[in-house]
Amino acid sequence: MKRANSSSWEGFILVGVSDYPQLEMIFFVGILFSYLLTLFGNSAIILLSSLDARLHTPMYFFLSNLSSVDLAFTTSSVPQMLINLWGADKTISYGGCVTQLYVFLWLGATECILLVVMAFDRFVAVCRPLHYTTIMNPRRCWLLAAIAWLGGLGNSVVQSTFTLQLPLCEHRRVDSFLCEVPALIKLACVDTSLNEAVLNNVCTFFTAVPLSVILISYCCIAQAVLKIRSAEGRRKAFNTCLSHLVVVLLFYGSAIYGYLLPAKTNKQDQGKFISLFYSVVTPMVNPLIYTLRNKEVKGALRRLLGKGREVS
Repeated sequence: MKRANSSSWEGFILVGVSDYPQLEMIFFVGILFSYLLTLFGNSAIILLSSLDARLHTPMYFFLSNLSSVDLAFTTSSVPQMLINLWGADKTISYGGCVTQLYVFLWLGATECILLVVMAFDRFVAVCRPLHYTTIMNPRRCWLLAAIAWLGGLGNSVVQSTFTLQLPLCEHRRVDSFLCEVPALIKLACVDTSLNEAVLNNVCTFFTAVPLSVILISYCCIAQAVLKIRSAEGRRKAFNTCLSHLVVVLLFYGSAIYGYLLPAKTNKQDQGKFISLFYSVVTPMVNPLIYTLRNKEVKGALRRLLGKGREVS
C-alpha cells in the first residue's frame, strides 16, 4: 500500500480517448473551438455588463458572475485536455491533478448555487416587481454572490480532501479527461462505499435540491407571467426566464448524471463524455443562450461598437 501511494506522487495518466487514437485530433479541434468560443462569449458578457450602464442591474451582475465561473471552470481543465490530446504524453502531475480537483469542484458547486440565486432574482423580478429594487439591493446581491463562491469552496474542500485520503492502487490510469471525484474513486484499493455515500449526499444537496427549488420557483413565475396583460411584457418575461431554464437543465442534468450515479456502476465511457459535456460544452453555450434572444445585450454590443468606430 505504501508503494501504491508513493506512485501516485509521480502523477497520473489521463486516459481520455487514447484508446481510440484516431479520434484524438477530432476531439482536439472540437474542444479547442469550444474553448475559444467560451473565452470570447463569456469575456464579452463580463465586458458589456461592466461598461454599459444600462446593464448595471442584479440580473447582469449575476450573469457576469456566472461568466466568470465558466471562464475559470473551463480554464481549470481544458488546457490540460488539449495538451494530452495533442501529444503522446497523457500525464498530469500529482500537484496538477490535486489543483484541478479542488478548483473544478469549487467552481462547479459555485455554479450550482449561482443558478439558484439567478432563479431567485427572476422570481422577485416577475412575482414581486414593485419590491424588486428593495429586495435585490446592491448589498444583498454582493452577499448572495459571496455565498455562492464561498459555498462552492466549502464543498470542494470537503469532497476533495475526503477523496484524496483514499489509498490508491499502483496503476495511475484515470479513465477520464480530467481529475474529478468519480474517476479518482475508481483508483482506490479499499471499499469506497462511504466515499460514494458522501459524494451522493453532497451532490444531492448541490444538484437535486437546488434543481427542485428552481423548478418550483419557475412554476410560480409561469403563473405570474400568465397574469401579465401586456403581450410584450409576457414575451419579454418568458424569453428571459426561458434562457435561464435551458442553462439550468443543461448543467444540472449532466452534473446529476455524472455525480449522483454510483461511481462503481456508472459506465466509464458514458461518464467521461458527460464530464466533457459539463466542463466544455455547457460553458460554451451559456453566453449564446443568454444573448441570442436578448435585446439588451445586443443593444449594449451595438453601442460599444459604435463608440469604437467614433473613437477611430
